[in-house]
Amino acid sequence: MLEEISHLSQHYEEQVRPCIDLVDSLRSLGVEQDLALPAIAVIGDQSSGKSSVLEALSGVALPRGTGIVTRCPLVLKLKSVTTAGTAWYGALSYQKHFKVELKNPAEVGDAVIRAQNVVAGEGKGISHEMITLEIHATNVPDLTLIDLPGIARVATGNQSHNIEEQIKTLIETFIKKQETITLVVVPANVDIATTEALKMAKKVDPEGQRTLGILTKPDLVDKGAEEGVVSIINNKVITLKKGYMLVKCRGQQDINDKMPLAKALEKERKFFTNHTHFSLFLDEGRASIPYLSQRLTKELVYHISKSLPLLEKQVTDKLEQTSTQLRMLGDGIPQDEAGRVKFVSEKILEFNQVLTDIVKAREDIRDSDTRVFSKFRTLFSVWKTELDKKDTRLKEHLDAKAMLEYARIHRGKELPGFVNYGIFEDIVRGHMKELEDPALSLLRNCKDIISAAVNNTTKTFFKAYPYLMRTAKEHLEDLLEQEYQRAKEKLKSQLAMEKIVYSEDDLYILQLLAVKSERESEESDTISAEIHGMTHHLRAYFKITSDRLANQVPLIVLYHMLGQYNAKMKAAMVGILRHKDFERFTEEKPDTAQRRKYLLGRIERLKKAREALANFVPTA
Repeated sequence: MLEEISHLSQHYEEQVRPCIDLVDSLRSLGVEQDLALPAIAVIGDQSSGKSSVLEALSGVALPRGTGIVTRCPLVLKLKSVTTAGTAWYGALSYQKHFKVELKNPAEVGDAVIRAQNVVAGEGKGISHEMITLEIHATNVPDLTLIDLPGIARVATGNQSHNIEEQIKTLIETFIKKQETITLVVVPANVDIATTEALKMAKKVDPEGQRTLGILTKPDLVDKGAEEGVVSIINNKVITLKKGYMLVKCRGQQDINDKMPLAKALEKERKFFTNHTHFSLFLDEGRASIPYLSQRLTKELVYHISKSLPLLEKQVTDKLEQTSTQLRMLGDGIPQDEAGRVKFVSEKILEFNQVLTDIVKAREDIRDSDTRVFSKFRTLFSVWKTELDKKDTRLKEHLDAKAMLEYARIHRGKELPGFVNYGIFEDIVRGHMKELEDPALSLLRNCKDIISAAVNNTTKTFFKAYPYLMRTAKEHLEDLLEQEYQRAKEKLKSQLAMEKIVYSEDDLYILQLLAVKSERESEESDTISAEIHGMTHHLRAYFKITSDRLANQVPLIVLYHMLGQYNAKMKAAMVGILRHKDFERFTEEKPDTAQRRKYLLGRIERLKKAREALANFVPTA
């Protein structure tokens, strides 16, 4: 029976081991900190038989007892050794630098407990930090599993009152990843719909695409209830695309009697061979530990092979992203004065170039962002819409009857029928006054946009150097405020000038003819021609004014808030080099050096991962 587990065909061995070794090597590098790796995670409620399944697969006795036994993720790396006479090998590693070599399988249980006490502390607490148990033996499959803590429903002893929530959070961090196959261990003698492990798996994998169910303790199923188990395995109760398998591991009495695992496998085979309802599953390869080990190895290898193209892309993307982050932090501060001046100068020149790109609509943007210039254009469109609305309101309110009433109210010494030119000027001045607030609102909004863009860029470039960032922000904010005030005064001047009635004659006559043509059919003979004429003149003049302001106001905004601001900003930033507190510009935030070290470490492991993936040649 053991040969079925360990002695796969040579061709299959050549396919299996390289795939699993590749992912194991990436995990050893720490790549799992940066992106998800293909994996099989084992979950189950307490007393589900999860430990027994893992013992049967690994050939070693894992920690047992009441309450929570697995207190942190245990990476179980099994390697089948086919060379006759090769000695059993075991090693336990944790916290990056600690590694304990084990002499024989009997040492595993205590070694795992000691490692858990170091990682998770003495007692019943849990930790997200992983422990790795590596086993090379003739009686194990080529397989890597991640054993997760059993789900506790009620806190006992000195356990935290929210221990169930803590465990579920830990489990979910693994099984929610699309790269993870979830092995859900469930006793065959319970209502599977009530098990927390299966509920959690269905929550993150509703279609059961990544979930394989393992039913344990078939010998404890009540007589007459076997058909229910058969229905579950045949996927008729809770559907899982990967289906279910049935295993029988050592019971408590077998453990007390110190029954060898090899004998337990023989006992399992006899049980299924002679069972009226379950023997068919053995024949079909859906029951017993040997078939489970083969199934898991195939699942893992297929899953790894399918994931490799995406994994390569993720490594490349993450490496590029991390390199950019490191570049933004810089290589560290030079110790000599000339080096520091050069360092700050280069940062400022690069900063100035990015701001210039923003002004010229060449900035690098993300999917959710919009270029500053595009945001300005949107506001300019709103301004044009405001002018168009004004024109529409004039059409509605400055009809001939309204003009007649206005003339009556403002009439001076004129005889009836004469319309004063001053009335025309009064209406124009009132119209211009109404446009002042929308124009200034446009300017304020544009200022806010450029301010946000500059602040974000300043933080991005200088966040590691607080004093330099603060000084740059103060200079740039002062400059922006100055240009804002200049633009504000110029807008007010422009609108004040618009209160002076003027238009080039030919342009005005063309617009007047257009208005008269539009209004002829609407006019009434009961109102004087002078009043009609006044209405036409106002409409024509307002159209000319609107067209003029639709361009002039945005030009003033662009000239000051982008053009002038950018030109003066460059000079101001270069002038910072002569600041009296220049020495403080190179003071780093306390966590910057630590961040740089972390990014360098990530780049190193991602480069190694990229090299490993590039050198991997799948066996046909």
